[in-house]
Amino acid sequence: MHCPFCRHDGSRVVDSRTAEDGTSIRRRRECQQCGRRFTTLETASLSVRKRSGVVEPFSRDKVVVGVRRACQGRPVSDDQLAFLAHKVEEAIRAGGQALVDSHDVGLAILGPLRELDQIAYLRFASVYSSFDSLEDFERAIAELRRAEVVSS
Repeated sequence: MHCPFCRHDGSRVVDSRTAEDGTSIRRRRECQQCGRRFTTLETASLSVRKRSGVVEPFSRDKVVVGVRRACQGRPVSDDQLAFLAHKVEEAIRAGGQALVDSHDVGLAILGPLRELDQIAYLRFASVYSSFDSLEDFERAIAELRRAEVVSS
């Protein structure tokens, strides 16, 4: 870690604590050369491999944008979408891999979206799962009804 003041590459950690929503660590450091203190924020990287093979950093914003289309005209707030993206990221991080396929991100979206809004879930699932026929929709609706009966 380079000191932002004198560019020396030696520093010692003075204090560490969990930051934000528990996915990063805030460290207070002291430069061993100039003695000045500075703060760093460390996060574990999470990358997504797209179908094309391109690898890019995971983005909650991209999850929200994708799900927002499915939620158009539905009573779903921006806060609910942000929380859904947070749950998706938590689920992916819980898998313990630094690189996940975009398909796995889609799968992680389906569960929380089903709980949030069933119509938006059907819209998203129809595109994500490439529904080809009415039977695909009927199967998904029957599955939602079975889940509703079980939870009642």
